[in-house]
This record gives sequence, C-alpha cells and structure tokens, in this order.
Amino acid sequence: MAIFILYLTSPVTALQGAPRPRSLLVEKRASGKALTNVYQALGQVLIIVIRYHRCYTHCPMDAASQNQTPDTQLFRDVFNASPIGIAVENLEGQPLFVNPAFCSMLGFGEEELRGKHCVDFSPPEDAEKDWALFQKLRAGEIDQYQLEKRYFRRDGSLVWGSLSISLLNSRPSPLVIAMVEDITDKKKAEEARFRHAAVIESSDDAIATGTLDGIIVSWNTGAQKIYGYTEAEAVGKPISMLVPPELADEENKILETLRAGSRIEHFETVRVTKTGKRINVSLTISPIKDSSGRTVGCSGVARDITERKLADAALANVSRKLIEAQEQERTRIGRELHDDIGQRLALLALQLQQLHDDTFILPEVRSRMREFQKQISEIATDIQSLSHELQSAKLQYLGIAGAMRSFCQEFGKQQKVEIDFKAHDLPSPLSPDISLCLFRVLQEALHNAAKHSGVRQFEVRLWGTSDEIHLTVKDSGAGFDREAAKESRGLGLISMDERLKLVKGTLSINSQPKRGTTVDARVPLNSGSDSMRAAG
Repeated sequence: MAIFILYLTSPVTALQGAPRPRSLLVEKRASGKALTNVYQALGQVLIIVIRYHRCYTHCPMDAASQNQTPDTQLFRDVFNASPIGIAVENLEGQPLFVNPAFCSMLGFGEEELRGKHCVDFSPPEDAEKDWALFQKLRAGEIDQYQLEKRYFRRDGSLVWGSLSISLLNSRPSPLVIAMVEDITDKKKAEEARFRHAAVIESSDDAIATGTLDGIIVSWNTGAQKIYGYTEAEAVGKPISMLVPPELADEENKILETLRAGSRIEHFETVRVTKTGKRINVSLTISPIKDSSGRTVGCSGVARDITERKLADAALANVSRKLIEAQEQERTRIGRELHDDIGQRLALLALQLQQLHDDTFILPEVRSRMREFQKQISEIATDIQSLSHELQSAKLQYLGIAGAMRSFCQEFGKQQKVEIDFKAHDLPSPLSPDISLCLFRVLQEALHNAAKHSGVRQFEVRLWGTSDEIHLTVKDSGAGFDREAAKESRGLGLISMDERLKLVKGTLSINSQPKRGTTVDARVPLNSGSDSMRAAG
C-alpha cells in the first residue's frame, strides 16, 4: 500500500497548523476524487515522495511510477516540475530519488547522482558540517536542519545551495528529504555588497546616500570624521545642515541636477562641520536609479581638500612673490638702461659727432667715425625699446589697449614684422593686475612667435565680454606638437600660465605642425577684487 507524502513550502491556510513547511500522510486507498480534494485543500504542492514498504530499489523515478494510478501521476509530475532541487535519501545518506531540477543544478544525470553519497556533493569543509548535522538527525537529536553550503558541478565549478533537510520517521523505514535551492547569485551579490560596504567604511572620504529631497539615508565612518556628525545624528537629517547659508541656492541646483538624472563630478565648494568650521570639499554625486531607470535617490562622495587648498594658496603666494620680484627687477633694469646706459650712449654719440666735425680729422678716420655713430645710434634705439618693454609705465598712462598697440608698433619695427592689432568692447576701468598680466602674456607670445613661427605676419586681438576679457595672439607659421610641448615647456609658457593663475585666468594654446599657432588667454573680470596681485 502506497503512502503519499505531501511537503508544503508555504503556510497552509486550509489546515490548522504553524506557518511553516509540514507533511501530511495519507495511508489509505484513496479515490481520485479524494486525492483531488486533498490537493485542493493543501494548495501548492512542491514535494511529492512515493514511499513503498517493501523495498527501496535504485531505479529512475519514471520506472518507479510506471504502475502508479493516474492520481499518483499528478504528484510525480509536481515532483519533477519543481524548480527546487529535491533528493530523497536513506539514513545512510544515499540518494534514492532525485528530481530534474537537482540534476540540472549540478550537471549530473539521475543515475550518476544516485551513485554518490551525500558527502560527495561538496568540498570537505562543507561536507563535514553537513554530515555532523546528518548524524544528529540519524540519532534522533533533531528532525530537520538548514545549511548553506557549496556543491560540486560536473565541470568542477562550485555553486552555492541552501539545503533544507527533513526526517520522515513515521514508518518502519525512515527517509530523509533534502531540498536544495541554488543561491549562487544571491551569494555573489552578498559578497559584492560586503566588499562594497567594506570599501565604504574603510574610506577616508565622506560617503553618503540620500533622497531626492536632500534627506540623508546612510552615512559612513569617513563622513563622521570629516563633518563630526555620527551616523545616528546625520541619518534622517537634511543635507542642508552641512551647507553654509550663503550657498543654499547652490545645494538646490545640485538637487535639481540629480533629479534630472545627471551626475556631478569634482565640484569644489565649501561645507560646514558640526563645530561650525568651514572646510573645502570636492563633491562627486550620482543619481541612484531603480530597475526601470527612474531616479529614486542619490549617492555622494565628499573629499576634504582643505589641506590641498592651503598648499595651493601657499604655492600661489610664492608665485606671486616671485613675479613681484621679477617685475621689480624688470623695472630696475629698465630704468638703469634708460637713465644710465642710454644717457651714456647719447653722450658718446655727441662726443663722436664733435670729433667728426673737427677739421683736423683725416677723411678716412671721419668715414669710420660715421660708422661708429650709426652703430651707437642703433644700440641706443635697441636699449630704449628694451627699457620700454621691461617697464610697464605705458600701462598707467595709455591703458591696456594703448600700451599693447604701442608695444606692437615698436616690436614690429624692431623685429621687422607686421602685427595686426585690434581691440574692442573693453571694460573701463580694468584692474591693474589684469592689465599687467595680459600685457606680459602679449610680450611673451609675440617673442615666441617671432622666434619660432618662421613667418612675419601676426594677429593680435583684445576684447571684452560681459564677464571675461580675451587676448589672442595668432600666426600661420610652423606650429608645433602640443604633446611634445607639454613634456618640455619653456620658462615662457610657465610664466604666462602662472601669471594667469594669479588672476584666476586660463591659458590655452592650439597648434599643429605647419598649421600655425593660436595663444588664447582668458581672465574673468571679477578676479581682480579677490585675487592676489599678478605682479608688483
């Protein structure tokens, strides 16, 4: 006489009992109608095992069910269709029946699995834990247990399974039912989550998540170190508690950007700690999206860059002092050339003229003296140009446009080149810092162009916009490789770059071999009020 054992994996509301898996034994010759009523009353049947009192023959499930009635066919079909791996074992741990899901999970055939012992399925350390619990089951100390362990697949790879073991000892020959659910993906997700959590907790950066309304949801140890708030103090509070009052609009714009699904990268700003201290931070914030692509929150990383900002300020201060010293030395040398050497050359030229006019001088000597006078005059002119270039006095009297135009004329005449200079829409007045900075950039750029371009025509443009002033120096000459230039930047390029940084400006150089060069300098018009001086 067959005994039908129905194993449920969900609460059974049709029967009175605890909301956990249970077994029901039907020990009678049930009609088809009666079995159908039982099936309907129980609801979802996930495990069906047919147990015979006479023997347990190692044979496929299909062969064992050939003589079953149509009613038992239903239970066999459910057993075979279950997505959970199922094995029926004797108390020695030997599989008697395995369903297709278990075979598929491990990649073995039914005959192969029935030929193994339960400890053969897993690595030794996992099998040892399983067998220890199995022994307690045999001894009657427990009647079920659960365990997460690894299983060998045919190809040698490992999969994780959640094993649930139940003892069926209501009959003279007890059986063990094993259910195995593949949780490999779950384990991988857990491991990834644990690694991610470990990285977050070990990071010195502040890492937090929040809602799109700016409410803090999570808060790592780095955030506590930087801002001073513990996780309990921060979670549930608005992120605006870290924002200075004058930057409230900035935070609103950040949230608007995140709601639109956009990312914010390396945004440098100021935040306030628990003690009220202001710190410089670099923010990178990303939207969090659900499986449908809808933005549901945000995660952010804040790096404390206060020390870097202080170092940058110290370096800028050194650069400022060096440029101030350079300007002072330029002025001193320019004055020396104009007031001393220039005057001495003028006196020498006058003395030569007087000697040239002496009637006792031989004609051959007079001719040589005229050559000397010409040379002295040329040297005096060059010294005067160099003096004007070293000094910036014309900026004070002519303004930036007049001083640049005058320099272009003198430089063109001295170098025998043509310079097309145009200026328009310049703000008035312009900060002396910006004027001097751009004037020095023009000088350096024209000297480089005259020396390296191989052409004799240059274009200079100076103009202003609502918030910037631009200077470009362009030629159509030899050009150069920008990548190579980055590796070996000369002092001229470094000087231009450092000067512009002091007034929060930028320098860009576009050049290609045989296609000319364009030097572009941009300076924000509000830089003069809060920047360090570009020069003395």
